[in-house]
Amino acid sequence: DFFKQSTTRLHWITDKVVASTLDIYKQPNKMVEDISALGLRHVGYGIPTELFGPFVTAWVQVIRMLTEDDGAEEAFRWSLSLISRILTRVINEGSTIVMKAINANSGKMLKKAVGYAAR
Repeated sequence: DFFKQSTTRLHWITDKVVASTLDIYKQPNKMVEDISALGLRHVGYGIPTELFGPFVTAWVQVIRMLTEDDGAEEAFRWSLSLISRILTRVINEGSTIVMKAINANSGKMLKKAVGYAAR
């Protein structure tokens, strides 16, 4: 349900994943900022963080089929796992009760959440 996107969009996501695994080595500070911003967007998308682990595993399995270089595979796995952990942390920290109510599309939950919000 979460990857119901056009083929063009899926190719763009694929390109970004590969580029990000390289850029995390080249520009770690910039990438942490970019990944954090992406994580906050994912809060709005309502993406469950439980899907990041299988996403990383699937990517590593594909890379394993494309190379016999264990070092390259390990570097890819490590960088994508780091990106996954950053995204998970940002999503968990950025998921306010208001955002959870919006993602649940529940007016009752939203009213309750706004009632708790500071003014």
